[in-house]
Amino acid sequence: MSTRELRDAACAANQALGLTGLVPGTFGNVSTVDRASGLMAIKPSGIEYAALTPDQMVVISLETGAVVDGALRPSSDTPTHVELYRAFAGIGAIVHTHSEYATVFAQAREPIRCMGTTHADYFDGDIPVTRAMTREEVETGYERNTGLVIVETFAGSWKEPDAVGAVLVANHGPFTWAADAHTAVERARMLEYVARLEWRGRALNPAAAPPDRFLIDKHFRRKHGPSAYYGQP
Repeated sequence: MSTRELRDAACAANQALGLTGLVPGTFGNVSTVDRASGLMAIKPSGIEYAALTPDQMVVISLETGAVVDGALRPSSDTPTHVELYRAFAGIGAIVHTHSEYATVFAQAREPIRCMGTTHADYFDGDIPVTRAMTREEVETGYERNTGLVIVETFAGSWKEPDAVGAVLVANHGPFTWAADAHTAVERARMLEYVARLEWRGRALNPAAAPPDRFLIDKHFRRKHGPSAYYGQP
């Protein structure tokens, strides 16, 4: 993929995110990666979504984390994206938002439980929440450490990062990722939807129990993986 194609993809994804209603103001960002060249492109910091152009996208080296092409300052979350790409080899795009309900769960340090088939159609189980960051992590390399604490959340877990595709950073907000930018943005949209369902479900019946794992497995695997049969071939 050329640098131009990478910038075009990143710009289109950020424009699509801006239309979802998940990113008030200039909150949030999307990045896309080209594994062959070891480069990613990300939204510039503080630019309104409606004003974005491909030429404004900032190209970053995954090896060094440094800007290799672009006149604008990249998103402040760039080091977080770099660490996720380094750790999760199967992903091709990352989305960060401060969408309302998902951010409520992040600020409450509560996972979004998988309470039904709607959630399981998109995410393989609960959406985890990271641990709170230490003072040292916040004051030294905050954005990079945000990425590392996300990676830590999945390390040693049965949950596969690619299958869950989302995380809540404690006291901060949600990140989603996928093999491509379209799917990563769609995951961000659906994450907000299932967060809203979980919020309302807890209000209606705080004692409600999650479904059996076999029901979650059935709904996730009928849409994802080699045995999927939902939709058209």
